Amino acid sequence: MPRWGMVIDLDKCTACQACTVACRAENNVSFAGLNGYRRGRAIFWNTVIGRVEGEFPEVQGIFIPMPCMHCDHPPCVKVCPVGATYQDEEGRVLQRYERCIGCRMCMQACPYNRRYFNWRVQEWPDTFALYRNPDPETQPRPKGVVEKCTFCVQRLRKAREEGRPIGSDYPDGVVPACVETCTGGARYFGDLDDPESIVSRLARSPRAFRLQEELGTEPKVYYLRPGQWEPET
Repeated sequence: MPRWGMVIDLDKCTACQACTVACRAENNVSFAGLNGYRRGRAIFWNTVIGRVEGEFPEVQGIFIPMPCMHCDHPPCVKVCPVGATYQDEEGRVLQRYERCIGCRMCMQACPYNRRYFNWRVQEWPDTFALYRNPDPETQPRPKGVVEKCTFCVQRLRKAREEGRPIGSDYPDGVVPACVETCTGGARYFGDLDDPESIVSRLARSPRAFRLQEELGTEPKVYYLRPGQWEPET
């Protein structure tokens, strides 16, 4: 049984936001609108966070893309009182939207802030009806549930049914939308338990690290540290 994971090379990320757009289109993530955004109700399953490291004049700006970490020991699963959030046999942390009661305990337990509460019913104008992806399980997700990144589980299930390869190891391998559309080739996806896979080898790289690893959640999203920046002489 595979254990799906992702590796993101921070040296290659340009913060183009293609991954964010692809995630929204693939999974029909709703728009909060300007008023919703002002009230803190924006929904992004995948975000890119910028930060500055070092001291002037030797400073370096880096961008950190953040999907759900799909932890091996997910605290969100442990606190859900109705079993709406769960970990499947392939290591993904998923949602049963029909069970979610909107208590948001999973949001409080997630140290990465990777869960979002759906404040409004998704409304799609008739002119955009054909843009909506029919593959995600719930169309649309109901108001009052918590939603999150799923590693595009619908893509992986369909690929397995069709007998297509999965992962960045194959030229035509099926991968999550954010990986497929990354303009800088910064993202890799595959089986972490396969020692020969790209993600497994990169996860063992000296450059590899995980966010807030000291918490013991064992994230399955790894990052590669950016190279040493040297000022021009």
